[in-house]
Amino acid sequence: MKNMMSWLENSFAPKMSKFANNPWIAGIKDTVNQIMPLIFLGSIFCVLTLPSAIQGFEWFSNFWTPFGWTMSVIGLMMAFLLPINLMEKFRMRKNRYCAAIAGMILYGITITPQLTADAAIGFSHSAFGSSGMFISMITGCITALVFKLIGKISFFKEDSALPDFVRQWFDQMLPIGIIVVGGWLLINVCGFDLYLAIQSIFKPLQSVYSTIWGFTLMNLICMLLYSMGISGWILTPITTPILLANIEANISQGANFFATSSWDYAYLKIGGLACTLSLVLFMVFLSKSKKLKALGKATIVPSIFNINEPVVFGSIVFNPILMVPMWINAVVAPVLAWLLTVAIPFGKIPNILFQLWYIPYPITTWLATGGSIPSVIVMLIIFVVTGAIWYPFFKVYDNQCVKEETEE
Repeated sequence: MKNMMSWLENSFAPKMSKFANNPWIAGIKDTVNQIMPLIFLGSIFCVLTLPSAIQGFEWFSNFWTPFGWTMSVIGLMMAFLLPINLMEKFRMRKNRYCAAIAGMILYGITITPQLTADAAIGFSHSAFGSSGMFISMITGCITALVFKLIGKISFFKEDSALPDFVRQWFDQMLPIGIIVVGGWLLINVCGFDLYLAIQSIFKPLQSVYSTIWGFTLMNLICMLLYSMGISGWILTPITTPILLANIEANISQGANFFATSSWDYAYLKIGGLACTLSLVLFMVFLSKSKKLKALGKATIVPSIFNINEPVVFGSIVFNPILMVPMWINAVVAPVLAWLLTVAIPFGKIPNILFQLWYIPYPITTWLATGGSIPSVIVMLIIFVVTGAIWYPFFKVYDNQCVKEETEE
């Protein structure tokens, strides 16, 4: 165990931190964070449509319209924001807005053949929403790469008499022109459907992640990183588009994907990642260690609202005694939720977008599943089981802390 912890701390964690700070990964992660307000708003509008099923409250179905103007344009927003963030990371700030415009144009060129084929009107096509996130990631990265390679080329000498803003107009024509003409030649002239090509590449990933084994593996990887102080947000470029596309299919097409953000929040985030609320409750009410009791009291309020960074960084990160149950719960919780909602359809698979992860449980589960009481029971079962996994490891760590405090 000591050798393993040494390897994790001195070799694996630094490499993963370096990966997380890679400008391409960091740029995509920042963009996902920036479009989260749209996703949160879409979630609120989606929840507000629930009363429409009750006679006399049909008007609430009108909230699907603002839902469409928030959740259904996140692909478009990513196409605009990603080049800006990547230019920031590459320290080419003066190019960021022209890069954003070029990124939007390339995104438009890319999805046009599909819009034409589907006879889509306005922003009604799925390419503008979560289904287009992978597309906008690729077009955004292509745009940023072109600007990175040739964005610093200037047609003018440093001592040119022309004002800087005029020089900048002409200098930025080159990368924008290459992007526009390149997209036009590839897609319109050569007839290459980049939209379908990108979707065909990412389709297997979506299929694998939408299985219980793929979902559980990704959840475990997230907890492994989190237990070493590396935020699971670095995986959002992969997971977020898939989770959102699946819930959109559940809403609009009557699909029954369990691997959605709504299912994740309904059952698996009790107190935060790895269901740490029970661990905090143990610290508050059962701990004999003054340190752990104080930590529990300090973190109980954030944990009730499913914010567990304080307790994770305060007691779990690089602490092998508590890292192990976090990893176990990363596997047990999704498998148990899958068994009780998919294999045995007792709890409900959500068919509404729910991103309000900061609402305390079991209210979160009740809202995410449209007021399903069996789903609340499933959540309580998961809470008890994950708590039972945390408990023996908590006792070992508590005794260790008491011993250290006594020796002091």
